[in-house]
Amino acid sequence: MDDNAYVVRPIGWVESTLTDRHTAPKQGDEGAPDAWLVFEPEVADGIRDLRPGADMLVLTWLHRAHRDVLVVRPRGDRERPETGVFSTRSPDRPNPIGLHRVGIVAVDGTRVRVRDLEALDGTPIVDVKPVLGTER
Repeated sequence: MDDNAYVVRPIGWVESTLTDRHTAPKQGDEGAPDAWLVFEPEVADGIRDLRPGADMLVLTWLHRAHRDVLVVRPRGDRERPETGVFSTRSPDRPNPIGLHRVGIVAVDGTRVRVRDLEALDGTPIVDVKPVLGTER
């Protein structure tokens, strides 16, 4: 295997009413609807301890992003100065990994209902991690 090759396999996907990136909230706490994280059956044991009321970080692959972007105007606001993409939360970036802090609302088998997720319907889930040491 090529030492420079990296393989990321989605472990699930997002089910959401959000389908248009231009009208979706920029951040989850800006009016994102509840959404479902739908996990592949092969990772069911990995999510078995998720509980309603807990917060977690969801890492997604922003599959609709433009990967050739290095400079953006934050939040798409033409009045703001151009800024290097690594100083922003823009989805357009060389490796479009999304980072979302969400709250778990419900767990139903391999489906986890969450709040505050601005990811679009069909967005691949790369990983989830607990939020440690803080209260919301």
